[in-house]
Amino acid sequence: SRQWYTKLSSTIQQLGFVQSQADHSLFVFAKGPLFTALLVYVDDMVITGNDPNCVAILKSILDAKFGIKDLGSLKYFLGLEIARSDKGISLNQRKFALEILKETGMMGCKPLKSPMEQQLKLSKGNGELLKDSSQYRRLIGKLMYLTLSRPDITYAVNRLSQFLAQPRVPHMQAANRILQYIKGTPGQGVFFPCDSDLQLKAYCDADWAGCPDTRKS
Repeated sequence: SRQWYTKLSSTIQQLGFVQSQADHSLFVFAKGPLFTALLVYVDDMVITGNDPNCVAILKSILDAKFGIKDLGSLKYFLGLEIARSDKGISLNQRKFALEILKETGMMGCKPLKSPMEQQLKLSKGNGELLKDSSQYRRLIGKLMYLTLSRPDITYAVNRLSQFLAQPRVPHMQAANRILQYIKGTPGQGVFFPCDSDLQLKAYCDADWAGCPDTRKS
């Protein structure tokens, strides 16, 4: 697998692509108004760009070098479900979310309207230690991957990921609440409209010395 990746990445970079330092599986070609991106996972690739001709040329070169199979427009990739329409592109992880609920035995749980209790105070030392901490770590890992298309659970998952070293009962209870929230919204995701400019707005509300462990906001 190491030799395969070395050969593939060197071939891509010889075509003028630059490897991302933030994600080594991402290669980007940018020249003037042209932009093409290629994402690699083992021997699966996702190619996109603003010029269909450039994408077609790239695919033909890769086919000549490696003999690739073109599966057409992207619909499913590593748990991400992609749907297109005249209004834009939708991303969600419904199948992956349902798999988490099934694996944790929470398919029949009561749905909740929020991923975390308001004013919830979690600490590293309060509560009984979990007998099997690996179960908590696996769950948080899966929830972190789910945040790719679920920014609504990002804060709660990030908060709970701070207790992976010694997870306790209150931490697991808070994680189960996230699952109850997901139960009510398994297909929720991100929508990118094609008729308006994408604007990301974020809001922050900090409390004074709110963390019982660090006394930070």
